[in-house]
Amino acid sequence: MTLGSFLAGVGFRTNTPSFEAGVELTAFVTGVEDGSAVARIGDSKLRISNAPDDAVDTLVRLRVEGFNDDTHVGQAEYLETVGESSF
Repeated sequence: MTLGSFLAGVGFRTNTPSFEAGVELTAFVTGVEDGSAVARIGDSKLRISNAPDDAVDTLVRLRVEGFNDDTHVGQAEYLETVGESSF
């Protein structure tokens, strides 16, 4: 067995994930910056348009509208609340 075959399929997660426009995902709303709700996934940040005023600490479904791979900041559209934080 070679080292290459041993490591086949092994990957590493990044702390700055990227997102393609149109992708839907769920994430916790962690705060508000400049009047916009924000979800942080690792060190990447999605600013959420049209989120409800009480969205902080809730789990929401989002659709990514755009994402900048250089700054790790994007824009997402709020679709619905799917849960609440347990803390």
